[in-house]
Amino acid sequence: MGTAEVFRTFARDLAAGRRSWNGETARFIAAQFDELAAEWDTTRATGRDEPLRDALDRGGPFPDGACLELGSGTGLFTQLLRSVFPLVISVDLSEQMLRQAAGRSPARVRADATVLPLADARVSVVAAIDMLLFPAEIARVLAPDGVLLWINQLGKDGPLYLPAADVVAALPGDWHAVEANAGWGSWAVLRRAR
Repeated sequence: MGTAEVFRTFARDLAAGRRSWNGETARFIAAQFDELAAEWDTTRATGRDEPLRDALDRGGPFPDGACLELGSGTGLFTQLLRSVFPLVISVDLSEQMLRQAAGRSPARVRADATVLPLADARVSVVAAIDMLLFPAEIARVLAPDGVLLWINQLGKDGPLYLPAADVVAALPGDWHAVEANAGWGSWAVLRRAR
C-alpha cells in the first residue's frame, strides 16, 4: 500500500469514527507539517485552485458571515476565500505553516480542529481544502444555515480524498451535498437538510 493510500485509509477511518484522534497523533501531524512549511509552496503545494473556484462560482448561494478555513496551511487559498467572504479565519495545527501564511492571511489561529476555540454556531462557512474531516466539531461551529465547502484538489488521487457521500454520512444529523468535478479535483457544498 502506497503512502497516499495509507493517508486515504486514515482519513476515511477517522471521519467514520473507526480511528481516534489524540494528542500524540496531533503532535505527530503538527511536527510533520512544521518541517515541511518553509518549502511547502515550492515543493508540495499543487497550486490547483479550480475546485475551490468552481465551488465558489457554482455552489452558492452562501450565507453572510465568517468563513473558517480549516487546515489553511501557508494560506495559498485564503485570498480566494477572502474575495467571497467578509472575514476568513485561517486555522491550522502547524505553527510554522501559519507563520508562512503571515502575508496572505491576516486572521490566523493555531488550533486542533477537534477542539476549535469557537462558541457553538459561530461561523457561516467552513472551508476544508484537502483536510481531515472532524464532523462533530464542524457541525458544532457552523451556524444552523451554515455551509461546509469540502474541496479535494486532486480528486480521488489526493491523499486525504473523501467523497461527498462519506462526508454526508459522517456529519451528525441530516445533510445534503451538491458536488462536481473541476480541473484535477472535486468539490462538495454541504448544507443541513431543512
